[in-house]
Amino acid sequence: MNPFAHIKSDLPAAIVVFFVAVPLCLGIAVASGAPAESGLIAGIVGGIVVGLMSGSPLGVSGPAAGLAVIVYTAIEDFGGIEEGFHLFLASVVVAGAVQMLLGFARGGVVGYFFPASVIKGMLAGIGLLIVLKQIPHAVGHDTDPEGDLSFDQAASEGGETTLSSLTAMLDDVTLGAIIVSMTALAILILWEVVLSKKAKVFKLIQGPLVAVMFGVGYQVLMRRIAPDLALSDDHLVDVPAYGSFAELKGNLSHPTLAAFGTAQVWVTGVTIAIVASLETLLCVEATDKLDPYKRTTPTNRELVAQGAGNLASGLIGGLPITQVIVRSSANIQSGGRTKLSAILHGFFILIAVLAVPQILNLVPLAALAAVLLVVGYKLAKPATFVQMYKRGPAQFVPFVVTVVGIVRTDLLTGIAIGMAVAIFFILLGHYRNSHFLHIEQSGGGSEPRQVRMRLAEEVSFLNKGALQKELDAIEDGSSLILDASATRQIDYDALEIIEDFEESAGRRSITVERIGNFSPQAQPRQSGA
Repeated sequence: MNPFAHIKSDLPAAIVVFFVAVPLCLGIAVASGAPAESGLIAGIVGGIVVGLMSGSPLGVSGPAAGLAVIVYTAIEDFGGIEEGFHLFLASVVVAGAVQMLLGFARGGVVGYFFPASVIKGMLAGIGLLIVLKQIPHAVGHDTDPEGDLSFDQAASEGGETTLSSLTAMLDDVTLGAIIVSMTALAILILWEVVLSKKAKVFKLIQGPLVAVMFGVGYQVLMRRIAPDLALSDDHLVDVPAYGSFAELKGNLSHPTLAAFGTAQVWVTGVTIAIVASLETLLCVEATDKLDPYKRTTPTNRELVAQGAGNLASGLIGGLPITQVIVRSSANIQSGGRTKLSAILHGFFILIAVLAVPQILNLVPLAALAAVLLVVGYKLAKPATFVQMYKRGPAQFVPFVVTVVGIVRTDLLTGIAIGMAVAIFFILLGHYRNSHFLHIEQSGGGSEPRQVRMRLAEEVSFLNKGALQKELDAIEDGSSLILDASATRQIDYDALEIIEDFEESAGRRSITVERIGNFSPQAQPRQSGA
């Protein structure tokens, strides 16, 4: 397939993702207590290296907000940026190698075991969190760095939280920021609702790109004609300026060979690998659900790609990398079709950092806030909550718990809480639901009741509660036939329930007959079955 077949869609999407990614890369570096360039390096590597190796058509990788706390703690434990950053980079290299091994060992299968309610809750939770985080930026309250998705905003002054910043922002309202964010938001809505349906040119040139360009134009114009309405530097993107590639190269940090002999480096590396892999697999699942073409990402290949990316990022001074849902969803909503958009965005970051940092530093955070507000709204549409509510408590409760958990704590903690609730409902369903067996009853009255229980092909420990419930419900004096003729495997736990029942059946005048396979060992399928 021609990799440039959809360049008309991928190029505009790549530009939008590039503008979104740069402040996120810088913000995550700040939140992680790492040098600013380490976030940009991770963004470049995530785009180019991971993009080239990945099988994800729409996923975009870069430094991960979900790892910020781990990174911050690790750097401090190693002795801070000056003394221990090279040790931390060695941990990133170790993490990359471990991820590659997980991919080759087919560890990506874990990604298929996340319930849909939790995945949709993750998307909605991140969407709601993006909206809450971007509202302060839209009015000029920029104390919390872009990319910080934690509830407690440790980087902000005064110990703000996601919710308290919504009131604290009232003290920092900036007219210029409001003009930029509201105009940019109007452009985005007009572009999507009206203009994109009028002519093809409005689909080729994406609304988010126009909104960001308006922000740059506003800043340039106001500096000349109305300086009081221009935004100060602390309300703009802040990219380090390098005069040449050699200067950038001279600022890079590298792990030392001796660092790999430190036990703490390996412990930290394995920790990063596990957390980064889980976050990537979750984002892969979520991105595939958002993909309008419903393509499926090969998860094992993705782990190998992420591992190679982390290995490269660690060697040249970058932060750990994962696939990131904020960038991926921005890519999808901007019309990206293939992974070319992710690769191009990585090259754009590299070129911009080397060639035009001054232009990037004219981009108002308020303009980016407008773009992300739309991204967040689309992820957390009210219609999604209504849809999940109609599906019943087993789907709605884990969904809402995941949303609240992500907003109130952080991404991985929120997902863990949602998973626990989802598993509870799964276990409850297995207890209440006897779908794993079919019961036939006959007789009654003066004749002894005959009961036939047909067990399913697989009977697992999850079926213990329902099996015990059905056996306890059999009337005294009945004749029971346990039919496992279609069963390939039965867990020891379920078999123990049956054996205990057989021991007590005589006291209840119940006769028990077994038919078929009651071996805990898996049996081959019957030909023609």
